[in-house]
Amino acid sequence: MGVPVNFDSVGLDGILSDWVCALREFSVEAVVVLGPDPFGTPEDRQVLAVHPPLIADAALALAQSRDFGAPWRESDAPLVAWQHIAKSDHLSASRWRLLALAHGYQTVIRVEFSLPAGRAFECFMFSPRELNDRAEAASLVWSALNIWPLVKRSIAQARSTLSPRERECLALAFGGMTARESAARLRCSDRTVNYHIANAMNKLKVDNKMAAIQRACWMGAI
Repeated sequence: MGVPVNFDSVGLDGILSDWVCALREFSVEAVVVLGPDPFGTPEDRQVLAVHPPLIADAALALAQSRDFGAPWRESDAPLVAWQHIAKSDHLSASRWRLLALAHGYQTVIRVEFSLPAGRAFECFMFSPRELNDRAEAASLVWSALNIWPLVKRSIAQARSTLSPRERECLALAFGGMTARESAARLRCSDRTVNYHIANAMNKLKVDNKMAAIQRACWMGAI
């Protein structure tokens, strides 16, 4: 299982702080973002971002749980989930729910951003009160969709060791381009394109281009 990324150095904490401030009109006080472990199994998730930091314990427990994980996605479950944590059975509740309750949160909204090969980024928003209706939940989902490109880019900068050129070559390959077509687009030689892809494969610890593309996607790099 993964551990939280040190996002303070890449500005992600500031992005999340501003987002949580904007969500306060909906009584949301905390946000957690989980993502796949690029080097793990479909079940393994990492804490990519959490705000405020004091709920890091609940975030890590959520990542380590099987709640909303691979079995959830394989069951054709919805991409959005809305739960009143306070109404769960405390005796059988997952550890993250107990920790969330201890921090004063009663409701969680989950939004999934699907990735290739059954992985996903997951955004969780926590509120200290029950939501009144679906319209409130829909407003929170809309907020997550709006800010996600900025959050994803910041997460990718924190997680990925790929160079801009390596990401670009993988993205073109993901789009179906051959090395020759990519070279024409980038105005370089086929050998240069293959060199960057080979470097990316080495960094991502895989032995073929398709696997490199998948892992880069799971990191949010492409």
